[in-house]
Amino acid sequence: MYAIIMTGGKQYRVEKGMNVVVEKLENAEKGQEVVLDQVLMIADGDKATIGRPTVNGANVKAKIVAQKRLPKVLVFKKRPKKGYKKMQGHRQYVTEIEITDIKA
Repeated sequence: MYAIIMTGGKQYRVEKGMNVVVEKLENAEKGQEVVLDQVLMIADGDKATIGRPTVNGANVKAKIVAQKRLPKVLVFKKRPKKGYKKMQGHRQYVTEIEITDIKA
């Protein structure tokens, strides 16, 4: 059984016991359980339920494993022959979750 969920504007295919890195979930601490209710599709063997836009009454329960940051991405801007150079770094905040239950 798997589900396709949407969180942080992105879609993820999840199964029970799977660890997923998603966009940062606000006000969530390590060990806390969260309910993700934007379930777009649930498939169980040959049977699939597709939502319009979400599946009614379906949710996915997950446990917060870690709140962390991804490795730094460097952004370098330069204008040729103008003497303009700019270097920036960015580290994105993410949340790692473990899927504990899928309810159709």
